[in-house]
Amino acid sequence: MRPGIHPESRLVVFRDRAADTLVLTRSTATASKTIVWEDGTAYPLIDVETSSASHPFYTGTARVVDTAGRIERFQRRYGRPAAPRG
Repeated sequence: MRPGIHPESRLVVFRDRAADTLVLTRSTATASKTIVWEDGTAYPLIDVETSSASHPFYTGTARVVDTAGRIERFQRRYGRPAAPRG
């Protein structure tokens, strides 16, 4: 590879939130969070909604994945407050 033109590849942990699995692999992705791996080393952590551990094509099962944001989920659970009466 030609030096100076490629992004730096490093070890990164991807966490599948739906299946609650962790995968340590090489990536050029950046992350603000870190996690301590089994070997005691801290690695950048990237959360993903779907991976091969939770995708129906790879698992062979249908699975519902909630991709709504926190606000939408809160409003769906508790509803919107009633409008003030004037």
